[in-house]
Amino acid sequence: MENLAESVENPLSFCVECKDQEAAIFCEQCDEDFCEVCHGMLHRTGNRRKHTPKSLRVKPPTESASVAAEESHGQENSQLKNQVKNSQSSMELDGTVISGGGYTYGEWLTARAKTVPLRLDSQERNMLRLLDAALNVSEYTDKIDIISYTNKAKRIFQQIKELCAIISGLLVAGDYKLGNQLFAKGNARDNEDLFQRVFEVGRRFKIMNPEKMRSTYGKLMHMLMDSVIPEVEELLGFSCVIPIKTVYDFLKQRDSIDVLHDDKVALAIRETPYDLTREQVNAQIQRKRKSIEYLCTKYANDQISATDIERCLASLSDNHAYLKMNRDPCERMIKYLSKYFNPAKPENNYSLAIIAGRHGHRLTHTHSNQYAYVHQSLTLWCEMLNEMFMLWSLADSDLLSSSPYRLTNTGQGLQRIQTCPGVSRTMQKILGRAQKKGGSWIGSCAVHLGDKNVPNSFTFIDKYNQVSRILTPIVSMLDKLDALEQDEELSAYMEESFGGIDKCKKDILYDFFRFGFNGSGADNYFDAGSWCSMIEKKDYFPVFLLTGFIGFDGGGWN
Repeated sequence: MENLAESVENPLSFCVECKDQEAAIFCEQCDEDFCEVCHGMLHRTGNRRKHTPKSLRVKPPTESASVAAEESHGQENSQLKNQVKNSQSSMELDGTVISGGGYTYGEWLTARAKTVPLRLDSQERNMLRLLDAALNVSEYTDKIDIISYTNKAKRIFQQIKELCAIISGLLVAGDYKLGNQLFAKGNARDNEDLFQRVFEVGRRFKIMNPEKMRSTYGKLMHMLMDSVIPEVEELLGFSCVIPIKTVYDFLKQRDSIDVLHDDKVALAIRETPYDLTREQVNAQIQRKRKSIEYLCTKYANDQISATDIERCLASLSDNHAYLKMNRDPCERMIKYLSKYFNPAKPENNYSLAIIAGRHGHRLTHTHSNQYAYVHQSLTLWCEMLNEMFMLWSLADSDLLSSSPYRLTNTGQGLQRIQTCPGVSRTMQKILGRAQKKGGSWIGSCAVHLGDKNVPNSFTFIDKYNQVSRILTPIVSMLDKLDALEQDEELSAYMEESFGGIDKCKKDILYDFFRFGFNGSGADNYFDAGSWCSMIEKKDYFPVFLLTGFIGFDGGGWN
């Protein structure tokens, strides 16, 4: 039984197709092992659909079944009954069940807390200001990511040493007494803990605030990528990288994981909906505040203070707010797609069909194929944004791993091309979930990572952070259009120019679903482009301005 457990925990069989994912399905006709994604793609059409698959997944035995292989069939039945009882008791832990398998809200939240960064405290915010100021004046990438025949390790060492010196100088200028204590010896390696914390704070803050540090985060990550090179680390005499501090790690160090399993935690971290009245909002805020006070009072002890518990709850609430602001627009857009368009039969003048070479289209799809293509893209984005904190955590690990990178001209300047094993494995699982939800897949299912299209995991994260910046203004505009009916003059304008508000919505969505998903904004045929750059030339652009549109990046519109 011990050998069996080891084989389950450390599977040695990998997919014969991608050679990267764990084999999960055996095909009797092909006589080969596949992962779920590759098997689904290779066996979705033709005669292969008739092949017989067998699952290779072996469920680990329960604690009460350690000698199940040596017992009789009657004992196996009693174990099955015990398993059902255990499942029922686990469902009663929090009263909230995510799935029928006994997965409770507390267990789900505990798993999610492992990738949710901890909110910065006042001291860490001071560190962040120091780091941001130092990175703003640093020319790290201009000095390192160039074609040069000088010793690169020495150039990297010199730039990191200069950045640490800038941080040290700013710290001394802000607090002379503290600076004198820390830098009396003038040696960076003697303050390893300080620099590690400063760099970790910057990484943690960026994950929680993707719209911040737009110009400085790249410098930080490129510098830290270089700092883990053995030759550079030897010159520095210390490591610049420590793991990102998460809510789970913070609570585990203080033996306070039970906070996440309390029934009140769901209310304490719930985000406030935007479509409520002022009285309803105030009532929700009061209930949330009382729940936080209850949890802080109940679980505060010598190891963790009430302030620390409140900080952890605020961090989890930040994650919920992120999901609402970034994932929910994808779900809203899927609802608009299904509301205004029929997946099988197009209405008059509202066919989503596109032909490559006409009107800038680079793809050829029938109405039904284009509908499925848009739906699968939105579904994939929704799944990815739901797991964005986990993807970002994996991207951080991939970037700062010992895996080397190569500086290559990809057509968009010199880029660092690096393998992304952690992000790649997770993306395959997310892609598999999206394919199961859609039932079919239109076009390529390749996930570009570590190539000229997506050089590294930093570029990958930055690419998919643009999704919410595109969809949020569009969904916001569509939601606000109904309010124009209250103004007689605006209502008359909408009726005269667009045939009414509902027809205007459909026209905008019709244009977006055809020209925003036609590949015209991409450098190749694997990516779908965006029509954002052409928005001001559209007939309906005044409607965007009427609803308060200020651009897709929030920087205003001239």
